[in-house]
Amino acid sequence: TAGATLHWHGVDVPNAADGVAGVTQDAVGPGEEFVYRFEVEQAGTYWYHSHQVSHEQVQDGLFGPIVVRPAPPLDRPAADVLDQLAVVHRYDAGPTLNGEPGTIAVDAAPGREVRLRIINTDSGLLTSWVSGAPFEVLAVDGTDVHQPDLLTGIALRIPAGGRLDVGFLVPATGVRVDFGASTALTFGGDPTSGPSRPPRTELDLLTYGEPAALGFDPSEADRSFDYRIGKRPGFFDGRPGMWWTVNGHRFPDVPMFMVVEGDVVRFRIVNNSDDTHPMHLHGHHAVVLSRNGQTATGSPWWFDSLEIGVGESYEIAFVADNPGLWMDHCHNLQHAVEGLIAHLMYVGVDSTYRVGGDHGNQPE
Repeated sequence: TAGATLHWHGVDVPNAADGVAGVTQDAVGPGEEFVYRFEVEQAGTYWYHSHQVSHEQVQDGLFGPIVVRPAPPLDRPAADVLDQLAVVHRYDAGPTLNGEPGTIAVDAAPGREVRLRIINTDSGLLTSWVSGAPFEVLAVDGTDVHQPDLLTGIALRIPAGGRLDVGFLVPATGVRVDFGASTALTFGGDPTSGPSRPPRTELDLLTYGEPAALGFDPSEADRSFDYRIGKRPGFFDGRPGMWWTVNGHRFPDVPMFMVVEGDVVRFRIVNNSDDTHPMHLHGHHAVVLSRNGQTATGSPWWFDSLEIGVGESYEIAFVADNPGLWMDHCHNLQHAVEGLIAHLMYVGVDSTYRVGGDHGNQPE
């Protein structure tokens, strides 16, 4: 077989535990083992999946959720909140929710507080919506939203690989949460009720919540990069076609984005291609500064998975505080197979692992 690895999506692990075949380790073959050791420092919603032949292995089910809950204060117990997962995945046989097709009823009494953790494990954008009660978006990609606003009649867009934590109180009539057109969760009330179409208005995280300190100054960036996504004819793995490019280069001939530990780093990401791209930076969370020239004014929009629409441009920033060699790629995994991959590399860091080789490393 092709072997396997485990990548801890959204968990900012040390580089040696990142689980990318040919970059941070060799693929683990049949009968072999590899032990991952790391400390999780941030509570939140994450997931893990293979990063070896990932477009096939993730599709076939080599993934799972990770929930890190904060330790309760010593002077009082944890709040009585119903903590519910919603892992959305489309297998060849169709869409599923927590491994099951259709609608799942959750027993929840009126007045119960719910924290719903939505994880999009697919390669495409997920649309979700809440019916029956006002709700808040409590966290994005494992980071809490600062002073979230109460919402009604709003659709949520979750990029491939992304997560949203949603909070609400269950009324006597119940709550229904839809995930696309085919799967849903119901909390109390009538499990068959609920709209079949999402609201027309979508949540804009650029303006949601209230501002808060970032902990660094993006205007004093030590490194500024362009990440221009394009497409042009050529050969990839010996095959002719139209292939993805980063700054005009095709993988593996994309120059590294080089940083030094402690740098404040800014990226301008521009999508000049004919498709949308959910971009995922390993080992770091970045914050959105602007989209299409519009400055972010809401809660700091920290992310590790960001949907870049056709013709869109984003400015993002982060602190280079996790030395290593990190993938920065499209999480539409078929796009990654077709070369939409770049790397963030710290000065002084090297890797002895190689794509291909005796272990057949295939990080895409």
